[in-house]
Amino acid sequence: MNKGIEILAPVGSFQSLKAAVLNGANAVYLGGKLFNARHYASNFSNEELLEAVRYAHLRDVKVYVTVNILMDESEIEDALDYVTFLYEIGVDAIIVQDLGFAMLVKDMIPNMPLHASTQMTVNNLEGVKYLEALGFERVVLARETPIEEIKYIKANSNIELEGFIHGALCISYSGQCLMSSLIGGRSGNRGTCAQPCRMEYTVLDEEDKALKNWDSGYYLSTKDLNTLEHIKEIIDGGIVSLKIEGRMKRPEYVATVVKTYRKALDLGSEYITPEDKADVKQIFNREFTKGVGLGDFGRSFVSTDRPDNRGVTIGKISNWSKKGIVLDIYNDLNIGDGLEWQDQKGNMTGYKVDKNYKKGEKVHIPFAPDGQIGGEVRRTLSSRLMEDAQDTFENRDKEHFIHLDTSLNIDQAPILRAYMKDIVVEVTGDESVQKAYKAPLTKEKVFDQLSKLGNTTFKIKSININLDENAFIPVSKLNELRRSMVIELEERLLEKFQRPEFNKEYYDHKKSSLFEKKAKRISKPKLSIKVSNQKQFDQLNLEKVDRVYISFNDNLMNNILTLRRNSIEVFYWTDKILYSHDLDKALRTIKPVEDFLDGISVSNIGSFEFFKDNFKLGIHCDIGLNVFNSVTADHLSQSGANSVTLSPELNLKQIKKISNKLNLPLEGIVYGYLPSMILKNCPMATFKGCKDDSQCESCNFAHGYKLKDRMGKTFMMERFEGYSTIYNSVPLFLLDKLQDVVNTGIDILRLDFTVEGDIEEIQSYYYDSLNNNMDREAIKNYVEGFKEKSEVTNGHYYRGVL
Repeated sequence: MNKGIEILAPVGSFQSLKAAVLNGANAVYLGGKLFNARHYASNFSNEELLEAVRYAHLRDVKVYVTVNILMDESEIEDALDYVTFLYEIGVDAIIVQDLGFAMLVKDMIPNMPLHASTQMTVNNLEGVKYLEALGFERVVLARETPIEEIKYIKANSNIELEGFIHGALCISYSGQCLMSSLIGGRSGNRGTCAQPCRMEYTVLDEEDKALKNWDSGYYLSTKDLNTLEHIKEIIDGGIVSLKIEGRMKRPEYVATVVKTYRKALDLGSEYITPEDKADVKQIFNREFTKGVGLGDFGRSFVSTDRPDNRGVTIGKISNWSKKGIVLDIYNDLNIGDGLEWQDQKGNMTGYKVDKNYKKGEKVHIPFAPDGQIGGEVRRTLSSRLMEDAQDTFENRDKEHFIHLDTSLNIDQAPILRAYMKDIVVEVTGDESVQKAYKAPLTKEKVFDQLSKLGNTTFKIKSININLDENAFIPVSKLNELRRSMVIELEERLLEKFQRPEFNKEYYDHKKSSLFEKKAKRISKPKLSIKVSNQKQFDQLNLEKVDRVYISFNDNLMNNILTLRRNSIEVFYWTDKILYSHDLDKALRTIKPVEDFLDGISVSNIGSFEFFKDNFKLGIHCDIGLNVFNSVTADHLSQSGANSVTLSPELNLKQIKKISNKLNLPLEGIVYGYLPSMILKNCPMATFKGCKDDSQCESCNFAHGYKLKDRMGKTFMMERFEGYSTIYNSVPLFLLDKLQDVVNTGIDILRLDFTVEGDIEEIQSYYYDSLNNNMDREAIKNYVEGFKEKSEVTNGHYYRGVL
């Protein structure tokens, strides 16, 4: 059933690798010590990677290695050398986020298969086709991609599609989350996310008052993905690699989840028993969702009461006193089980079971922490399930059955043949069989020696022994024959994973010329402004701006003409997330004003491809494309970009290094509430109980509401066109530091207006400061006054995320 469909398992240790392989994974993905997006996982050293690849390949399992972070300029050469190592040890593919780095790999190590990480935020056909044309073999689609969109992509492309089917989810589109980075400098794009989505928040209204009953909750904490009942639908949609999340989970989790999905794939979801489902829930869950791609939304997608594993309910508290606590249990308990319940202060408390109990028994726990009578008791760890899971991979192995045929004829070299499916190997000894003077060989002795296959994957099905009477050969020679056979068999098994040597001379030449400086165009820095509504547009001082990005459709033609009459560059700004219907809608919007635009601003690979192909306009690449180094900027330039906004996670030193290597207009944001998250789910839907996003346009909660974190910081939220944006709590404000930014070689400095009401004064001071039209004292006074009214941030310009 489902031939060609792959179960792809997460691996964070060698035990997890065994758990994945021996429970039915067709492929595994793992990370080395460098350049991967799970910086805090155990990960594999180079020596361990070599061992892991050999282990997996001998058991016919592929290995994909994550190289899925944004690359700093200083890391690229080392990262390329790392990929050459991965290529040489036989890694089956690398999973990458950084587009420029991927193109270097494709050029310099052309036979290394490339998989586009979900961090690339590929969610439409155009993005898939773009990567397919570049030579990618697979795309890991954005988790939020609807199943109908996936079907459309599959029907119109020839590339493999991978999708997540189980495990933890990000509330934000992957690759588009800056929240951890902006709050504490730990970047998800660099593998160090601090998971602020798992923290408590308070929902505030337009007057900054906490909503009743919403003063504390985990409003950004998603449930865990579970698609056991939807595997056929996912496969029919076009997904060929079924990906399980969990590189930081224990091996028993990997074993349990992989085994259950293997059963669902081979037999069908209808064969998954209640016991199977209970085991998957018991091993780890934050409650389950089928994901927004399959229609969950609001309360069916987010769990607001807690962000961690909650196990399963197994009983309730029937009595409590100072002498201890009494539990009524609905299931058997075993020694070593972990229990938890809520004490009378609302805190969770735990207990490790020290004896076996049967269902229905009363459990007396002396001197236990208090509890609420009638409160539920949950089992967060099942010792029975852990032991069952361990039994699937400890002291076990995947077996290749072989048939042996040996000829031991006097005065002839000994011969041993092995037959394994369509593989036949023959090995010959280096010394002839002798005539015995004392103790001739017996068939029993030959059988015993050839059967000692130790820790190999081979198991003898039968042996045919052709042994001359009174023949003799030393046992050591029989052992050598057996070992030679094993080596030959393993080499034959590994043949299918071998690939040709890459051109080392070309690789070295390309690497030596990677960062040759290009003639940098010297130009006066320009000021660009993005406006998000008509009120902001009407406040623009048209004498103090060089480029405007219009991100709203009201009065579009008149606004564009107004800017053109004042010789101002005009770009139509597009969102980070656009599906096929969104792209078609944008096409219809832009066509009537095409002749009056200078360009289109894009924030997604698919948008870049779509607008480049459909319009003869300039293309500006915005922050959604995560331009973190010169090779990515150069690739976009070579592909048709006329200017790019650099990643807001770069610092001044990094920007200067990039600028020195490019002759491409570079933009940096110097004012604005940076978007920290973009979500398909709406945080307010959990409050309202919305089942989907069909009523967003008329919703009173779409604008003006905020989230307040435990540090008292507030984050503005906006819902627009089916997506929610959460903005940073304070604006990026660099008015008093503009010269530092200009000195990096940045060509365009941008004011990014989103939720602001009044913008005229900010624009005026920035423009005049940039053009030296205002004395320093006036600027200093304005900056001090601004900071008195509002807390501000320098962003990453002076710290970065490395």
